[in-house]
Amino acid sequence: MMDMLGRPEHDDQQEAKLKKSRTLTKNMQKFKKIYASAVSGGTEERVKAQKAKGKFLARERINYLVDQGSFYEIKTLVESNCTDFGIKDKHIQGDGVITGFARIAGKDVAIFAQDFTQLGGSLGKAHAHKIATLMDMALEAKVPVVGLLDSGGARIQEGVESLDGYGDIFYRNVKASGVIPQISVILGPCAGGAVYSPALTDFIFMVEGISHMFVTGPSVVKSATGEEVDFDTLGGSVAHGEKSGVCHFVAKSEQDCFRQVRELLDFLPQNCFEKPAATTTQDPATRRTKVLESICEIEPGKSFRVQHVIWRLADNYEFFEVHQNYAKNITVGFIRMGGEVVGVVANNPAYLGGALDINASDKAARFVRFLNDFNIPILTLVDIGGYLPGVEQEHGGIIRHGAKLLYAYSEATVPKITLVLRKAYGGAYIAMSSKYLGGDFNFAFPSAEIAVMGPRGAVEILYSKELKNTPEDKAEELREKLTAEYREKFASPYQTALTGSIDEVIEPASAREKIIRALRILKNKRDPKENPKKGNIPL
Repeated sequence: MMDMLGRPEHDDQQEAKLKKSRTLTKNMQKFKKIYASAVSGGTEERVKAQKAKGKFLARERINYLVDQGSFYEIKTLVESNCTDFGIKDKHIQGDGVITGFARIAGKDVAIFAQDFTQLGGSLGKAHAHKIATLMDMALEAKVPVVGLLDSGGARIQEGVESLDGYGDIFYRNVKASGVIPQISVILGPCAGGAVYSPALTDFIFMVEGISHMFVTGPSVVKSATGEEVDFDTLGGSVAHGEKSGVCHFVAKSEQDCFRQVRELLDFLPQNCFEKPAATTTQDPATRRTKVLESICEIEPGKSFRVQHVIWRLADNYEFFEVHQNYAKNITVGFIRMGGEVVGVVANNPAYLGGALDINASDKAARFVRFLNDFNIPILTLVDIGGYLPGVEQEHGGIIRHGAKLLYAYSEATVPKITLVLRKAYGGAYIAMSSKYLGGDFNFAFPSAEIAVMGPRGAVEILYSKELKNTPEDKAEELREKLTAEYREKFASPYQTALTGSIDEVIEPASAREKIIRALRILKNKRDPKENPKKGNIPL
């Protein structure tokens, strides 16, 4: 053999090279073996058990969710330091959680996925440290965090250290709140203290049939209270998507869930110092919405689904609704108008007449705060007769809960545009982003009634003596006459416009164009770089 200069090599030189080559080969073989073991997940038996439940494996979930080939794993070989109960002998590389960075629809994100095939995805000290480190890095890089949760809870074998691990994560959830978007995807059990990390994040996804969240499981409930309940009834997607409001999105399958996560991220900025990315749209800003004239013909007391209004205002008639099945008397979600992301908060007369109650107030208030945290303009569509009356509401604290919405709107410094569709009565009118809560542009349709209370109710109070003393056959005629007079004099949108509480009465056909023009005027209202950091506290 020749050296680099074409000279013959000595035998010892050749032997040294061969030895080095063999060493490199051994090193590479060891490297591949170690990493192959680390990424293989749990035992074949546990993998089969996971599949039998109709669930994907942790790495499959990441591959389904992120852009192809974009996942960059970190801390793959971390193991637990626990030496008790045979944990150390198991050599669980990765410690039951996969962490790293990836791109989703071209956006950088931090992502972790708990692996139920390894010790049931239970959280120990090393497991928690991996997640906490990832969150620290995400906060520094100013990118969203997506967590795929599938865990039996705290690792009993590690004792209080596993509980301390949850504390580490909760602390970082709060530090990141309002700075970077945080998304939790529940893809199996999430029990005990583990539920509080998702609860501190901005949005929670669940999948029908496989997702469960509860502080205490069915067996504990039975022993403590005597109540018999199954997993789904206690903490499934229906329980939390419709009743508790813990869950924001419910999916039919894991694939459907990942599609929804991608769609949500498309509406969000990377952090609180940016605006959501604008898109080009073929839907003209000047598109007429003449069909909304039909809203003006609907009597104030009759119902309609406010989603029909939102679809017609939105680019390409697309609306991504949040909390769709919870507190349906108020509707919230994301649209684009003129290519820009807008958050919508709308009373929904199809449910409880669109009245504000405890749950609707909490739902809307937290969404408004999220929009303000992440530089997303707020469009409020008003059609409200008041707060929901009743002993249950009063004793449940409607005063306290209703105040949250007042606080959220008053605190918000992003562009705020309000449109009164038909009615806006009493204190509920004030709460729905009225002019004196800092509304920038407040519009009303010609049919809008804005007053202390509904005209008919006002007449019953103001003219009670006259109506009582009027013969029964004439009372209804007098009532109708007085109601019409009150409506014209005290509830007319033109009267409200005279006082400045409404900026303009607009024709329904021009609503989309008016709102988009207002958004463009307000586009520089607040510099995202000067965004005052406020956490998105659970409400």
